[in-house]
Amino acid sequence: MSQEPTPERASDRYNAREIEPRWQKIWKERGVFRTRNDDPRPKFYVLEMFPYPSGRIHIGHGRNYVMGDVLARYKRMAGFNVLHPMGWDAFGLPAENAAIERGIHPKAWTYENIAAMREQLQLLGLSLDWDREIATCDPSYYVEQQRIFLDFLEAGLAYRKESEVNWDPVDNTVLANEQVIDGRGWRSGAVVERRKLSQWFFRITHFAQELLDAIDTLDRWPEKVRLMQRNWIGRSEGLEVLFEFAKGSPGVDPAVKVYTTRPDTLYGAAFLALSPDHPLARRLAAGNTALADFIALCKKGGTSAEEVETQEKMGFDTGLKVVHPLDDKRTVPVYVANFVLMDYGTGAIFGCPAHDQRDLDFARKYGLPVVPVVLPPDADAGAFAIGDVAYDGDGTLINSGFLDGMSVPDAKEAVARRLERFRVGHEPQGTRKVNFRLRDWGISRQRYWGCPIPVIHCESCGPVGVPREELPVRLPEDVAFDRPGNPLDRAKAWRDVACPKCGKPARRETDTMDTFVDSSWYFLRYASDNAQQPLDKAAVGHWLPVDQYIGGIEHAILHLLYSRFFTRALKACGRVDLEEPFAGLFTQGMIVHETYKDQDGKWLFPEEVKVLGNGKAVKIADGSTVAVAPPEKMSKSKRNVVAPEAVADTYGVDCARWFMLSDTPPERDSEWTQGGIEGAWRFVQRIWRLVNEAIELGAPAATSRPDAFGDPALALRRAAHGLAAQVADDVERLRFNVAVAHVYEFANAFASAVAAARGSAPVPADLAYALREAAEIAVLVIAPMTPHLAEECWAALGHDGLVAEAGWPRVDAALLRRDTVTLPIQINGKKRDDIVVPREATTAEVEEAVLKLESVRRALDGRAPKRIIVVPQRIVNVVA
Repeated sequence: MSQEPTPERASDRYNAREIEPRWQKIWKERGVFRTRNDDPRPKFYVLEMFPYPSGRIHIGHGRNYVMGDVLARYKRMAGFNVLHPMGWDAFGLPAENAAIERGIHPKAWTYENIAAMREQLQLLGLSLDWDREIATCDPSYYVEQQRIFLDFLEAGLAYRKESEVNWDPVDNTVLANEQVIDGRGWRSGAVVERRKLSQWFFRITHFAQELLDAIDTLDRWPEKVRLMQRNWIGRSEGLEVLFEFAKGSPGVDPAVKVYTTRPDTLYGAAFLALSPDHPLARRLAAGNTALADFIALCKKGGTSAEEVETQEKMGFDTGLKVVHPLDDKRTVPVYVANFVLMDYGTGAIFGCPAHDQRDLDFARKYGLPVVPVVLPPDADAGAFAIGDVAYDGDGTLINSGFLDGMSVPDAKEAVARRLERFRVGHEPQGTRKVNFRLRDWGISRQRYWGCPIPVIHCESCGPVGVPREELPVRLPEDVAFDRPGNPLDRAKAWRDVACPKCGKPARRETDTMDTFVDSSWYFLRYASDNAQQPLDKAAVGHWLPVDQYIGGIEHAILHLLYSRFFTRALKACGRVDLEEPFAGLFTQGMIVHETYKDQDGKWLFPEEVKVLGNGKAVKIADGSTVAVAPPEKMSKSKRNVVAPEAVADTYGVDCARWFMLSDTPPERDSEWTQGGIEGAWRFVQRIWRLVNEAIELGAPAATSRPDAFGDPALALRRAAHGLAAQVADDVERLRFNVAVAHVYEFANAFASAVAAARGSAPVPADLAYALREAAEIAVLVIAPMTPHLAEECWAALGHDGLVAEAGWPRVDAALLRRDTVTLPIQINGKKRDDIVVPREATTAEVEEAVLKLESVRRALDGRAPKRIIVVPQRIVNVVA
C-alpha cells in the first residue's frame, strides 16, 4: 500500500488509528451489542453465513459481514431488538490435512485459527453479540446435534443403507464428489473407485414436494436462487412404461420398467439402457465375464450425476431385446450403459437419439438408428433430419403412427391413456408417476474431525442409538494421523463398547457427520441465550425466521436446501414450530483485485507492487516490470489479498467499510483499488472537518428552534431530513451503494451551507440552528456505515451517550415536500439547461416556460420547435 495521505491541515485530521480501538473497547466494556431475549422491542434477526476458521481472513471476506452490520446497526437505531451473532463452522477436512501436514492436532489448529479470525473480525467494528459465539466442533454444540440425530432416527428420518461412494484406494477414505478431479482423488491422485458402503442418510425426499411448493413463498429471496433450488429438487411428471422382453430372451424378468418424461417420443426409441447397478445387469454379469468386466470399468471415476453425464458414453450389448410398447412388430436392443444412474427413476431408460443429445452420442457410437419423431415448427417433414445435434424443442409428432400431427403435450397424454389400458402380467403397461431429482442426503463421512454419529453397532441388536444420558459422544483426542484412513477406526479404547441393549461387545459408529449437518441448524442455536438448552423451542419461536440472511451464491443449493429440510424435520419431531428458516436472503458479490506476477512467474502481494496505471506496474523491491492480470476473486494462492490490519493501520476501518459499501451494487463484484480506498479516506476526513466546522459555526446544543427559516437554512434542513429518509429506505432495501451516494450528495449541500455561514458575520440564528441539526442528522445517518467516525463526531457534538445506542433521526415530513421541481432540459438529445417550475405545473405551462429560456431560444434560432416532450416532474425534451 502507498504511504498514508496527509490532509491539508493536521489539526483537522481524523486519527483512525487512535480513535477506532478506543470506541471498540467502549462498546465491548459496556456490552452495547449484547442481546436479551426478554427485550420488549420488536425483534430483528440479521445473520451472515458463518465462516470456516481456515486461518486469517482478508478484506474480501469482510464485505458480507459489513453489509449485515450496517443493517443491524440501522435496525437498532430504528427501535428493534436486534440479534446479530457470530460463530464458526469449525469441523471439516482442512483441519485433518493440517494434522497430517504440520503435525498439529485438528482441535489445536482450529482453535488457533478461531482466535486469530475473531480478532480480525472484531477489528472491523462489527456490532456482534459475542456472548452467543458458537463453534460447531465444541461438544456443547454437537451434543444437541447428536440429540437431533436420535430424534430423526426415531422418526424414520434417519436410516442406514448401502450406497455407492467415491473411494480413494490410497487414502482409504470416501471422497465427496467435489474431491474427485478428473477421476482421481484430489490429494492422493489415485484413480477413484466406486464402492458400496453402508451409509447413514437423512430422508430429505420425504419433504421434496413441500420444499418445492414453499419456494413460491420465499418472495424475499433472489429469483436465481429459487430457480436453482427448483431445478435441484427437479420435480418431473412422467410415465413408468413396461418393456416386455421378446420371445427367446431366456432367464430374465418378464419386462423392464422404464421411467420417462417424454413418452411422446416412444416411436423414436432406438435402444433400452440399464444402469450398471441395475439388478438385471448384475444378474446377467454373473454369467457373462465380458459384461462383468464392463461393469467394473464403469465403476472407475466419480459418482456425481455431472461426472456421469459428461464422461464418454459407453455401452455393452446384452444381446437381449424388448418389444416396443406401441408397436409389437418392433424390438429394441438392451444395453448396459455407463451414463444411466440407478438412483434416478428405475435405473433403466429408453434412448430416443433424435431428441436427446446423450442418446444421440450413444447411437452414433454404436450405429443405432436415429428417427426424428418431433418436427420443429415450420420445418418440412420430408426434409427434416438430425445431424450432430439432437432437437429437444417443441413441435408436432411425425413418424409416430397414431400420434402423427399431435402436439407434444397431446401426444404425452395419448400415450399415457393407451398404455394405462394395456397390462403386462398384473401391472398396467403405463403408470403415471411423479419423480424428483432430489436424492436422500448421505451424511456419513469417514473422517475424524466431525460430529460423531451417536450409534453403536451390535451383532445381535443391529444399530442402536447411544442413550441420551450418555451424550455427547465426544471425539477421542488421543489419535494419530500418521496413516491413511479414519483414525477413529483405530481408536480401540473409544471404539469398542458394550451394547446399550444387550450388554454384548459392540462397536461405535466411526463415521462422522457431513459438515453440512453442522450448518443446517446453527441459526436456531443462536436463538437460545442458555448454553444448557441449545435448542430452545420458545426462543426459536421468538427469533426465527431469520429476517435477513446474507451469504455467497455458492451456497444457493446445498446449505440452504439442507437448512430448509432440517427445519421441517425438526418440526416433524416436535422440536420447533417453524418450517422456513430464512425470510429474506441476500447473496452479495465478491471483492476482487488485480493479480501481479514478477518476471519469474511468482505471485506478488499488492503491497509489493507499485501500480503505474494503464495496466503497468513495477516491483517495489527492485523496480522490475510486473505482469498485471484482470481483477479476480481475492485468493491467498494468488496473493491478490489485502489484510484488514494493513487497511486499519493505514486508513482506518471505517474507510474500508465505506469503500466496501460504495460505488458497486452489493449483489455485484466490487474491485478493491488503491484509488478507491484513498477516496474513502478523503471522504471520511471531509465529514470530520464539516462536522467540526458546523460545531464551530452552528448553534450550541439544546438551542431552541427558530420560528422561521430563510432560504439557505431551509435548503439545508430539507437536505438533512431528506438524507435521513433516503438512507433509511436504501438500507432497508440493501441498496448500500445508493445510500453512500446520498451521503456524498448531502455532503456537497452541507459544505455549501458551511461556506455560506463562514462568510456571514455573525451567522444568522436560523442557519446556525440548521447547521447544528444537519451535523447531528448526518452523524446519525453515517453511524451504521462508519460507526467509529460517528461516535467521535457524536462526542464532539457534546452528547454523553453513544451513537450506537441513539435512535434514527426523526424526519419532518413537511420538509420532504417540495413546491417546485427542477427539470433537466434536453435539446436534440443533449442536456443544455435546467428549469425550476411549480410541482403542479401543467404540460402547457412547462412548455411555455421552456420556450422562454435563453438556451432554448438560441438553439431554435427563431424557428418553432418540431416537438416538445414533457415527462411530468422528470425531464423535458425539445426537438429543434
